Amino acid sequence: MPIVYDENDKWRFLKNLRYFNDGYTPEHIFRGLSLLRKSNFTKPFEWPKDWPVHNPLVKILAFCLMPNHFHLLLKEIKKGGVTKFMKKLGDGFTNYTNLKYEETGRLFQGSYKSRTVQEVKYIQYLDVYIQVLNPFEIYPGGIEKALKEFDKAFDFAMGYPFSSLGESFKARNLEIVDRDILKEMFSDLKTYKKFTYDALLVRNTREIIGRMSID
Repeated sequence: MPIVYDENDKWRFLKNLRYFNDGYTPEHIFRGLSLLRKSNFTKPFEWPKDWPVHNPLVKILAFCLMPNHFHLLLKEIKKGGVTKFMKKLGDGFTNYTNLKYEETGRLFQGSYKSRTVQEVKYIQYLDVYIQVLNPFEIYPGGIEKALKEFDKAFDFAMGYPFSSLGESFKARNLEIVDRDILKEMFSDLKTYKKFTYDALLVRNTREIIGRMSID
């Protein structure tokens, strides 16, 4: 079942990533935010001047929103930060959806599922899987065609606003992503694109990620 139905829902989810990743949550979080200008893919979601200084719970290294699910690569920077952030994100988006579409109950099937990753090579492959391979799934013609038209499909992924790839390499800035260690692993877009090409067409990222799959 879809979790987003239109562009407004998708942008709302991205705003949730930005504004719920904080130790502070006002009672009516989006009441004041509604006055902020809408993003045009390049300018950041502004931090409200009457809020405390941004105090994130996690670092969002990568993300991708798909029609019926989403992926996040997170680094916990506060004790219990991942759990608290995921609860705020899930509850907040569920409340938004139920109010907008006059529904009740849960939006997501059960609690979120996660795996802890410590090996560098897995973090790199996960990053490619989240930021690139997921947009390839919605590329016209699907993954098979995307791999045959890699350069064109990679540009498509760069321009897909609901994946972090463009923000990771400064094509836009919503101030959602903090690349942290990945910034050191992939110092520039050329290096990242070559790694992605090798991962998808040579090393088979799906097979590698499959070893870490969550049932």
